Amino acid sequence: MMGGFILSGYIYFTDEQKERANSVDLVDFLQRRGEKLLPSGRDKRLAKDHSITVRGNRWYDHASDEGSYAIDLVKRLYNLSFPEAVSLLLGGEQGVEYRQHSKSSEPEQRKPFALPPAHTDMRRVFAYLIKQRCIRREVLSEFAREKLLFEDGEYHNAVFVGFDEKGIARHAHKKSTATGSSFRINVEGSHPAYSFHYISKNPNSHNLFVFEAPIDLLSYISLHPQNWKNASYVALNGVSEQPVLKLLELYPQLDHVVLCLDHDAAGIEAAERIYDILTEHGQPAVGQAQSQYKDWNEDLKAKHSFTPIPAEEHPQLLLRDELCEEIGQYAREHPNADCSPDVFRKALQSCRGNPQQIKETLIELAGLSMQAAAEEYKHIGHCRDLSAVQIRLRYGFKPYQNRGRLENKLSDIGNSLMPLFSCSEIETQSEKQNHAESLEQLASECLKGAVLAELSIQQTAEKKQEQGGLCLS
Repeated sequence: MMGGFILSGYIYFTDEQKERANSVDLVDFLQRRGEKLLPSGRDKRLAKDHSITVRGNRWYDHASDEGSYAIDLVKRLYNLSFPEAVSLLLGGEQGVEYRQHSKSSEPEQRKPFALPPAHTDMRRVFAYLIKQRCIRREVLSEFAREKLLFEDGEYHNAVFVGFDEKGIARHAHKKSTATGSSFRINVEGSHPAYSFHYISKNPNSHNLFVFEAPIDLLSYISLHPQNWKNASYVALNGVSEQPVLKLLELYPQLDHVVLCLDHDAAGIEAAERIYDILTEHGQPAVGQAQSQYKDWNEDLKAKHSFTPIPAEEHPQLLLRDELCEEIGQYAREHPNADCSPDVFRKALQSCRGNPQQIKETLIELAGLSMQAAAEEYKHIGHCRDLSAVQIRLRYGFKPYQNRGRLENKLSDIGNSLMPLFSCSEIETQSEKQNHAESLEQLASECLKGAVLAELSIQQTAEKKQEQGGLCLS
């Protein structure tokens, strides 16, 4: 029983009802339910779970690297079934009970992809994108001529179309043009690999620019209009790598990828993750371009005297730089310290439970590991000294690879000790190099743990501050 109504059996909701539920503004909904939300750049962060941010009808869990629309979050937060979540979002509105008329009745098939009917003109879309988003008219006109952009006939949404290699529409993303509306959704049946994109007709074009959203793509072109048709562009409509991989497969001349994702925690993580995926696939050149403000549209609006939403740096990267300095300093101050596996094991066993003690211990262990690795490289005549090891430690750290609980990270560190215990007889150059690399990996795991420990310390301090504020009020 939820809010005075009972849901039992299979409840059927129409597509219109599900779309309305998914378009509910989550900030307003959660606040009305008494949830405390904290500012986080353009987003709001759940006070009871700092890994979850919301914006409009979208949410994202930075810990598990997943996100979606309103229904999925409500199911997740309140442990509800799908019909219960929809009904709650719709203020108690219910669907109809599904009745199977016969055993031979087949389940409803997923609708095939189809573009929504187009309006007779594009006045509302052009007005919204030019006046509110500051995008150049000539850029919009070009995309409209290519049938990549149109206005839907029923709701006047901007529709961004993705075509396949045969010129068949396979994907469409709808964005509301209504003032203050955050509604945006992919058309049902859209193929994720064929999102909104523009491929240069210049056979000598090599650059592919990658964005999170279609409006960011159009904003970047508006900011850099000179010879823009000599490059190719794609909007992920999220942070999936599928559209990029598909375009690189279809257009092998695109051998230089520039990741232009949002300047916030989610965008930074996605850029690093996609960078690694592309390099693993053998992509020869992958670069990154970062907006000054939250995203490229905020940069464009700032240029037109709108107040932009500021960028948001990744908290783990800020801590990374600070902790790497502490680790390097400890390594230099203890050049002759005991780096035996037993020292590491005892240190780990002594720092359970207290995040501050854990952080300090892991900084020491990371420093010892770095020092030991540098010494091992020196013995085999490798040019990788302590400074080089520290640089590798810093740039090898990536937040998307550092999720989960601190306790689990301590277990990972313990597992990193195993190669050290098995290296009692190291004779060959190859064995010595492997040993040095194992020490570097141990330092990397210790750094990750120290970052998680510091985040835990900060979150505890924030909670105490919030509780203090409540007491004062």
